[in-house]
Amino acid sequence: MDRRKLRVGIVCPYSFDAPGGVQFHIRDLAEALMEQGHHVSVLAPADEGTEIPDYITSGGKALPIKYNGSVARLTFGPRAAGRVRRWLKEGQFDILHLHEPMTPSLSMLALWNARGPIVGTFHTALIRSRALQFVYPMVRPSLEKFSARIAVSEDARRTLIDHLGGDAIVIPNGVYVDAFASAQPDDRWTGTKEAPTIAFLGRLDEPRKGLQVLTAAIPGVLKRFPGARFLVAGRGDEGKALALETLGELASSVEFLGGISDEEKAALLSSVDLYIAPQTGGESFGIVLVEAMSAGAVVVASNLGAFERVLDYGRAGFMFTNGDGDDLARQIILALENPEARAAKAAAATEFVQQFDWSQVTAKVLTVYEMVLSASAALGQVEVDSSQQVREAS
Repeated sequence: MDRRKLRVGIVCPYSFDAPGGVQFHIRDLAEALMEQGHHVSVLAPADEGTEIPDYITSGGKALPIKYNGSVARLTFGPRAAGRVRRWLKEGQFDILHLHEPMTPSLSMLALWNARGPIVGTFHTALIRSRALQFVYPMVRPSLEKFSARIAVSEDARRTLIDHLGGDAIVIPNGVYVDAFASAQPDDRWTGTKEAPTIAFLGRLDEPRKGLQVLTAAIPGVLKRFPGARFLVAGRGDEGKALALETLGELASSVEFLGGISDEEKAALLSSVDLYIAPQTGGESFGIVLVEAMSAGAVVVASNLGAFERVLDYGRAGFMFTNGDGDDLARQIILALENPEARAAKAAAATEFVQQFDWSQVTAKVLTVYEMVLSASAALGQVEVDSSQQVREAS
């Protein structure tokens, strides 16, 4: 017997004008759900001229605001609230999925205005957050609206428990593993034994992304491997200028690629010998590590808790002491000098990343939807058919 598919509304707090990990997660989740026949609509900030997929509705222009140690582009206020209410009314969603609802943007507005089954996904991982402490009184009365809460990692779950109380189901970020595994290397970025290529990807102006840590490691690596090439992808003129000034004459070994497309990122990660993740904090998961592992690049990462878990505590990659450029250099040299160890970690990574494939992650999200809709049906909030549809899809 055919069942109607679910109508899922997903809200993103951050603008698609400058997309990052949360936006990409929401985009991929929406498309994975649509591939299974569900109707999905995403509400997100976006300027008028921003190119966005048809399934995304713009929640209005975003403003850059310092938030949680970064600069986030958010949308808030009466006009945004009106857009949220209109989108909710027109959507008639079976389930509403809010990402980062503690961020003062569209997800918070949707939480205030929505009724019915609501799932929240929390991405942030911080030991202390003044921003969360500030907004908590604004959303505390609405927290009971959540039918289920998801955290993308144990670190995000701990942040949620510490700041809001309650608990959450851990469902990791997803990656289309096969897309990265099948990406073709680019000759411009492929290394040799004498001239290995080492990649970094991130916002160059944001200190917690760790470009300064990699910069500190470069001289030590070049002493052992004079032909090594460092490929730095990402935007940020100030970060680039500081790195060039710090490196001096060694700057010729660094190539700044600027912003790159998804296709270029996959090609870059499939081409290089090592991918460096020198982030110093504020990371709840490490999606680019999973992308690099899927593409076959061996990862060298700081020993943040989130990164340790993604690298299976060093079995699937090399770890260095957070913030220590000298230790990063030692680990890079160790990896480059030991091709057998590199191959073993690459093989372990290929196996380990399968759990992060969107086929696995989407099934887990749909299971949460099933639980929520079943509970809501028992309370008379939705039709019983809705939970049955999710069971068939998953």
